[in-house]
Amino acid sequence: MALYVQKYGGSSVADAACMRRVAQRIYDTRQAGNQVVVVVSAMGDTTDDLIVLAKQVNPEPNEREMDSLMATGEMASSAILTMALHALGARAISMTGHQAGIKVDGTHLKAKIQEINPKRIRHHLDQGFIVVVAGFQGMNPAEDVATLGRGGSDTTAVALAAALKADRCQILKDVDGVFTANPRVVPAARKLDEIAYEEMLELASCGAEVLQSRAVEFAKNYGVVLEVLSSFEVKPGTLVREEDEAMEQMIIRGIAADKNQAKATLLGVPDTPGVAARVFKNLAAANINVDMIVQNVSAAGITDLSFTVPADDVAKTKRVIEPLVKEIKAAGLDFDGAIAKVSIVGVGMKSHSGVAYKMFEVLAENRINIEMISTSEIKISVVIRAPEADRAVRALHDAFDMGAAARQPPARKKPAPQKKK
Repeated sequence: MALYVQKYGGSSVADAACMRRVAQRIYDTRQAGNQVVVVVSAMGDTTDDLIVLAKQVNPEPNEREMDSLMATGEMASSAILTMALHALGARAISMTGHQAGIKVDGTHLKAKIQEINPKRIRHHLDQGFIVVVAGFQGMNPAEDVATLGRGGSDTTAVALAAALKADRCQILKDVDGVFTANPRVVPAARKLDEIAYEEMLELASCGAEVLQSRAVEFAKNYGVVLEVLSSFEVKPGTLVREEDEAMEQMIIRGIAADKNQAKATLLGVPDTPGVAARVFKNLAAANINVDMIVQNVSAAGITDLSFTVPADDVAKTKRVIEPLVKEIKAAGLDFDGAIAKVSIVGVGMKSHSGVAYKMFEVLAENRINIEMISTSEIKISVVIRAPEADRAVRALHDAFDMGAAARQPPARKKPAPQKKK
């Protein structure tokens, strides 16, 4: 008997008809002789609607109360899906993150899972139940509900799969798997049969919305086999697994664009030791994730310091940095929200040269200006103007021939038979 953890996204459970279809798929998996734990997101746009409602009554709502509010979306989904399973005759039970034994740290809105005690889940599985867990949430040390950030239900599923030693963790979405680019932007984008953990982690952190980056990191650290597949059709998806030599044959595995970025610039900063450390220490204390950082060449002992943050954190970043402007004797603070980060990712970069040159050449040919650059061993990211992001992705996708079938090495010819002397 195999143990499957299946996670269904918001669009997969958007209404009653979707709930019934998902319930049938879960029921079929159970009827095939498997144990099933299901993690579910909030229905459709429920979370977005709750955020809008909260900000109508308070533009800067308390983070603890926001967590209490947003967690209700997943709780409602898990209960409704369990009712749909009951209608099919299945034995099923819904559980909140707290009931499922998920313990998180004290950070609201971006909590990290610290520990999972799956004892209660195992008990129900042993009794023949399908267990439906509300994703995106856990209990913090103060015994308050805390959420895991956008896409956090992915992390819930992977963490449960690791704790339960599941045979496979399936992430079921409204797409067929992981594509070389967003198919809504690049119609010629191709579904990948497999992708390395490192590649998926970079793509997720660069704006690909298929998986949450922390979920991929969890899977890599604990050796969880991930499969991304469609919740609407029964067909193979994309396996996320350890890298092997065959993966290096494809230089670029995927392209992602992140438009949820903003650039902050501290103007006229004294070029003295300790200033940057002070700025980023305060940002870290406020739990603000900084991505790309650029410091201009010093002129007369003065420099500009630019960095990118999630657009959702701009208000918080202002509150943290503005008091420092006078303290460090900077000339001012500027924000630019009309930017996007475009990234190319592939383990093949490790063994192929000229990738950066080709990327920059393609952008130049399309008259797309680069404002910031960052690289890793398997990734190159650039900051450009937001309205040019989709055009940049399409141009790069074409230039790297990513819509074509992956090139295989030429077959080794068999030696011609030797004539007997």
